Order: sequence, then C-alpha cells, then structure tokens
Amino acid sequence: RLFTYWEAVASTHRVSLPPDMAGPIVQMTRHSQAREPVPYVTLSQHEKCEEAAYEERRYPAGKWACVTKGEPMYEQSISMSFMKLMRYICKENSVGCYLGMTVPVLNEIHLTKEGTKLEREVVTAYYLPGEFQQNPPVPTDPEIHISERASLRVITRVFYGMTTEETILREISLFWELLGSTDTVLRETYIVAAYENPSIPQRRNEIWFICRA
Repeated sequence: RLFTYWEAVASTHRVSLPPDMAGPIVQMTRHSQAREPVPYVTLSQHEKCEEAAYEERRYPAGKWACVTKGEPMYEQSISMSFMKLMRYICKENSVGCYLGMTVPVLNEIHLTKEGTKLEREVVTAYYLPGEFQQNPPVPTDPEIHISERASLRVITRVFYGMTTEETILREISLFWELLGSTDTVLRETYIVAAYENPSIPQRRNEIWFICRA
C-alpha cells in the first residue's frame, strides 16, 4: 500500500517509481519523526504587517551529498535526485546502514539570462548528519558526490505547497517585491529548501536568496 501511494505521488512529478525504492520508502517512513536540522544561526528577522516576512541566516561550512540532474521538468530533476539520495541514506553507502535524515534538503537552481525560466540543471543536496560530518560514508552510486560546501549567508522566506517551475518563479518574484531593489544578493542563483517529503500536499518550503560574499 505504501509503495502504491508513493507511486501515485511520483506520477504527479512525471516520474515512475522503480521497484527497488520499496526498501528506502519503508525505512524513511519508519524514521520519519527523527530528523536532524541543518545547523544555522539567525542573524535578523524582518516583519511586514506584523507577520514574519523573512529572516537572514548563516549556515556553517559542511559536507553534503549532492546529485546534479537536468531533466525536462524541475520536478523530475529533484524527484530523480532525491530517489538516489534516499538509496544512499538508507543503505547504499560504505557503512551499509541507515544514516539518518536531515532537513532541509536543498535544491540549487539558476535562472536564464532573461530571468523568466529556470535553467534545466538542478543540484539537490543532503546535509550529512553530525556523526558523519568528519568521515562521510562513500556512496555506491557514482552520480552522488560528497562536497564540502562553504559557509553561506542567506535571506529566507517560507512558502507552502508543491514546488514546480511556475511556483518557484512566482515565489522569487514575490520575494523581490518584498525586498525592493538591492544588490546584496545574487540574481541568477537561488535555493529551494524542502522540509517535508513530497507526499505532503501543503508541505513547507523556503526560497533562499544568497548573499554576496
């Protein structure tokens, strides 16, 4: 039943679920309550009309498992990348055991020169839990790379629901309206941070604007 349910979720992302995903799905579901947050420091919070509008954070340098995909649709790229990462987290690694889930999972995107579309290539990144930061388990999948990502300062804003190219472009546009004119953040590269699994309809996401070094 669980596999059939995830199959239906995958089909909304225009991808098919391979049979070997049954094991990782069961493991992820079993451990769904134990999720380690990626460490960060809140630098400032900004409100508009007495509501939290956005906040500025600093994330320390750390090791991430990354997959790069360039499928025709954004949802296909992130789904296929995350399936690879799920296999790595669940068993397909040099220690042969479940590593533990961290949140958020990051999807780094790039806008075309005109700023009206996303470039096809998306980097999906999973932060290695604290106990594996010094000595990351080696992935058996050659498409997964362990990267030391530099410290990052970002301005973040929450949004809910499915993440598609359309919704992401809308959220970027709304965030620019809120921030106004500024040259302190990058205009071509953004991050979509996902906090919940794809089966949750009104799932929590954030759009991150990356501060210039």
